[in-house]
Amino acid sequence: MPQISRFFGIVIAMFYNEHNPPHFHAKYQEYEAEFDIKTLEILAGELPRRAIALVLEWASEHREELLEEWQLAREGRELLKIKPLE
Repeated sequence: MPQISRFFGIVIAMFYNEHNPPHFHAKYQEYEAEFDIKTLEILAGELPRRAIALVLEWASEHREELLEEWQLAREGRELLKIKPLE
């Protein structure tokens, strides 16, 4: 799972050759969820409420970068790191 960011114990990743819609994965402890990049809705899985709030704050700040990462992943190219939430 190519990691593109990490903050407050949350790992953000994106897989190659994933299905649409454009999305990313967030893992925190034993939880994992998939977030739609465009709407920031949870597509699958679950996270604790506080982790969801942090992921949404981070993703809203980096939505354009996430869409660029999605395109890189679809092309099988190396993913870049995105600045973590501070």
